[in-house]
Order: sequence, then C-alpha cells, then structure tokens
Amino acid sequence: MAGKRRWGELSRGQRAAIVLAGTVELGLKVAALVDLYRREGSEVRGPKAAWVVAQAVNFFGPVAYFAFGRRSSFDR
Repeated sequence: MAGKRRWGELSRGQRAAIVLAGTVELGLKVAALVDLYRREGSEVRGPKAAWVVAQAVNFFGPVAYFAFGRRSSFDR
C-alpha cells in the first residue's frame, strides 16, 4: 500500500487532475448556493437551510441539490 505523497511528488497530470476536480467542486458548490439564495422557499424541496448544510458534503451535496432539491414548474 502506498503512503501519503506530497504535492511535489505527484506527477504533473495528477496535480492537474486534483486542481480540475477542486475547481469543478467549487463551481458546483457556488452555483448551488447562489441558486438557493435566489429561489423562494416554495421552489425548493425541503428546508433551504438543510440544503445549505448539504453543500458541505464534497461533490455529492451540490449534485444532490440540483438533482433532487429544486422544484420544477411541474411539481407546483
């Protein structure tokens, strides 16, 4: 089993993949929080505060919000 590797020990491709994944995660999180802020409570499934807390779950929080948290015009 490989031990922990420092940033400098990673290949250029591995570092790029980590930066890309972090950028995508941050972008999703910001988009979800902005969308939550702009929506009325009636346009969100469940409490808005719970969805804000869910954003702390890396990658899955924002994806879950976009997949399940927003009400469509058909749900109303």
